[in-house]
Amino acid sequence: MPASAGVVLSLAEIAARLGGDVFGDAQTQIHQVATLASAGEGKIGFLANLKYKAQLQTTKASAVIVSPDFSDAVDLPRIVTKNPYAYFARLATLLNPARAETGGVHSSVVSASVLPTSVSIGPNVSIGKNVKLGDKVVVHAGCVLADDVTIGAGSILYPNVSVYSGCSIGRQAIIHSGVVIGADGFGFAPDAGQWIKIPQIGRVIIGDDVEIGASTTVDRGALDDTLIGDGCKIDNQIQIGHNCVIGKHCVIAACAAIAGSVTLQDNVTIGGAAMIAGHVTIASGAVISGGSLVMKSITRPGQYTSVFPLEEHSHWLHNAAQIRHLAKLAERVSELEKQLKNINIKD
Repeated sequence: MPASAGVVLSLAEIAARLGGDVFGDAQTQIHQVATLASAGEGKIGFLANLKYKAQLQTTKASAVIVSPDFSDAVDLPRIVTKNPYAYFARLATLLNPARAETGGVHSSVVSASVLPTSVSIGPNVSIGKNVKLGDKVVVHAGCVLADDVTIGAGSILYPNVSVYSGCSIGRQAIIHSGVVIGADGFGFAPDAGQWIKIPQIGRVIIGDDVEIGASTTVDRGALDDTLIGDGCKIDNQIQIGHNCVIGKHCVIAACAAIAGSVTLQDNVTIGGAAMIAGHVTIASGAVISGGSLVMKSITRPGQYTSVFPLEEHSHWLHNAAQIRHLAKLAERVSELEKQLKNINIKD
């Protein structure tokens, strides 16, 4: 979380730490980042989306961050960099350092494991047997770490995170409130009208520098492990099913649902509320638009969309009725093409 006391840096000091070229008064003092529309004295805005470029002329910011294409589009002091959005993210972190945790273990913590002296454990945390925590791990109030859990150095678990037995979280991870890691996958075998539970004996293995948003669930594997690669960023209220393999640096937006045994290769982007059917593979670099339904594997990078554009309800009903008859229409067209071909041959 950001510190309450801000940091004040000149543009020259910022560029010395983060790079970029300074134009205008390099001693301009900056204490916070902001949008172009809301920025005021002592704040720096940024242009990452061209639809906001007109705001360069009206912003009250003390300075701005722009790409080389817009280095001459404004008279304000500015930092010019190839990727203003990434620069803004790094600068926001620089100006808003995380609060230093005081360390120590709260008196209410129940632990069956030996904990490093550098960790910080909040109230009412339950820690099982053979749990291994790295240096400076922070576990906030109400978390439950079951037996044989491993959490790498510098990771943070916010309140009420549950990590089931045998699961592993890498270094520098951020796990937000209400996340459940390692619950049973949805595995049941049909038998004479009833369902027989299949024991889920795999684990969840999460890499380094992964962030998982609030109330997301990651199911343990049925036999093999569920895997989440380094650098993945996973939003709130997402379901990741058992035996999924999520490659490195994937991004998954809120409310997406990923069924069991799905493989996302590296650098896949999944839009909000997308649905991924089980046992499919999505190729590296693919982008799935929000709300899309993926029913088969995707073998090439690119953007994929399966959403109908929004329209008036009466029009949607009309189009939906036509869609129901597409199969019959396709058969009629095929038959007409055959008849036309026969006529041409006779002629």
